[in-house]
Amino acid sequence: MNSFKYPLVLLLMPLLGLFAGLAHAQRLRRHLSAGVPVSLPAMRTVRSRLFRIVPLWGRVLALVLLILALGRPQLASRGEVPPAEGIDIMLTVDTSYSMAAEDFHPYNRLEAAKRAAADFVKRRQNDRIGVVFFGGAAVLGCPLTLDYQSVLDTLDSAFLNMTRAEGTAVGDAIVTAVNHLKESKAKSKIIVLLTDGRSNSGLVTDLNLAARTAQAFDIKAYTIGTAGKGRAQISTGDPIQPVIYIDEDLDEPTLREIAALTGGEFYRAKNYAELDKIYARIDALEKTKFEVKSYTEYSDKYLWFLAPALLLLALLFILERTYFRTIP
Repeated sequence: MNSFKYPLVLLLMPLLGLFAGLAHAQRLRRHLSAGVPVSLPAMRTVRSRLFRIVPLWGRVLALVLLILALGRPQLASRGEVPPAEGIDIMLTVDTSYSMAAEDFHPYNRLEAAKRAAADFVKRRQNDRIGVVFFGGAAVLGCPLTLDYQSVLDTLDSAFLNMTRAEGTAVGDAIVTAVNHLKESKAKSKIIVLLTDGRSNSGLVTDLNLAARTAQAFDIKAYTIGTAGKGRAQISTGDPIQPVIYIDEDLDEPTLREIAALTGGEFYRAKNYAELDKIYARIDALEKTKFEVKSYTEYSDKYLWFLAPALLLLALLFILERTYFRTIP
């Protein structure tokens, strides 16, 4: 037992020991005063020996168990209470065709983005995370949730041009993420926007307006540009033209402006190692600070002692009226 709720009840134990000693002594005196002649040897049978031990010490054991039950033994289990509020995060990932560029060895840009984002998710605790994918349009991949495995599965399922709309709609991506964050009661709300190009399609073409919309709802945007310097190659799988090349088209000034307007930061990743470090940097910047609250739960275990005590008393009652019964 971890503890007793009423430990003072256990002080009855010494009194019980005293009672048992007096009862045993009195029984010996009655036996000696019975007047058994010395010349007649006492008949020792199993029944007689049990009769001298079981009724008295059986009652003593039953009383010990009852006292322990009255002390209300308890098992304690301890744990920690997570914070009631954390950070709400929307991971916003570009899946346009240019993300197939292979300058993030050994991965292409999309695969590198998925892996780095997954590592970011695995480092979080007590924060809700959602996913938005975009290309020429923006779609919700996973709503805000604490089920990180669902977030990881969503990221893993991303593929090139999954929105089936050509182009890069950065404005739509920001507004879609804002729509899923604006009603949040979290102490901090952030968008992590990853793209390798410039906004050239979608319904929201004014990126300054999209950024100010996020700012109005107190949402910070961390923008990540994922593109190496210069031209990058894309494997086509076509034997006639196995490789095509794309020019660098990252709109770094606009991504910087979006981050600055919302209170976030802009990062440029030119390879996978840099991208992973950027996510680690964001992870370090956006941490929920809270005091760990511990709790203790107690479960009563008095039945462990009460039930055997009652069974023992019932057994003694039956034995004294059958096996131990004496005829006057």
